[in-house]
Amino acid sequence: MPPATPVAVHRPRLSRRQKAAIIVRLMLKEGAQLQLDALPEAMQIELTHEMGAIRTIDRETLNSVIEEFMAEVNDLGAAFPGGLEGALEMLDGALSATNLRRIRRETGVVIQGDPWEMIARLPMEDLTAILQRESAEIAAVILSKLPVATSAVLLSMIPNDLARQITLAVSGTETTDPDTVRTIGHAIAAQVAEESPRAFDDAPVHRIGAILNSSRSDTREGMLTALTEENADLGAQVRKTIFTFANISERVEPRDIPKVTRAIDQAVLITALASVDETDGDAADFILANMSQRMATQLREDMSDRGKVKVAEGEEAKAQVIAAIRDLEQAGELSLVEQED
Repeated sequence: MPPATPVAVHRPRLSRRQKAAIIVRLMLKEGAQLQLDALPEAMQIELTHEMGAIRTIDRETLNSVIEEFMAEVNDLGAAFPGGLEGALEMLDGALSATNLRRIRRETGVVIQGDPWEMIARLPMEDLTAILQRESAEIAAVILSKLPVATSAVLLSMIPNDLARQITLAVSGTETTDPDTVRTIGHAIAAQVAEESPRAFDDAPVHRIGAILNSSRSDTREGMLTALTEENADLGAQVRKTIFTFANISERVEPRDIPKVTRAIDQAVLITALASVDETDGDAADFILANMSQRMATQLREDMSDRGKVKVAEGEEAKAQVIAAIRDLEQAGELSLVEQED
């Protein structure tokens, strides 16, 4: 009787997606930590479907898939994931902001990954502007995605009526699906990318205040008076940013005066105190009242000996006192009292 002819085993031809699903399942089974969330969303969905479709696979096919995978890994010289998004992310800082912005606009690639991470890093002023121009429903989604502390500060920075509308709208975000939230995030990121780059980091009000802070007192007061007559709101905002010698009693805590006096050359302090007039005399009294009586008495004697101080010398000495206070503030040694509206 002739020997039986071996039966040919039909093995399915696997697609690359199916092979990838097999490798991923094997690696996860072995406890490998894979960053599958870094894959594009569509690819994650396809991979999940392929993994769910796998039922059984014979050993020879499995070994063949593993060998093919290992061969490709061994032949791999370098990998550059991320596509166009990854390339733009790498070029951030290497290209000028203007060119990078133009490329993002032309390609439609605004941001890589989660847009909400970028939105959360925006300055408070920018976030406030976004909340005020969007509908209450969109603003509610924005607040819900931002850190709680950030959202609380933002609510205090916008008009009360708008804050109430947005807070009420937050209750309606319960049924908002993730795709909608992501779409809103990308739309806001696109708006931010469309905005022209700023030539100045500080707001105009702060720049005006900084200029007037360094001006002579008569020039400063004249400009503030004219500015207030022209635009009362702007004048009030600029006044809030200004910190001069006359503001020391309002902005510096009494307990911090010893730190301030230690940070200033004594000759400069004597000149500043001896040059006060009716506009800033309270500041001198405040400084002298919040130090040891022995030192205050000595300074008063030195001020008397100093005699009349030239206006220019007095202005310079007062400016040095203010600069010392600002340096202490920057170093975290003291905190200035915020001015009331």
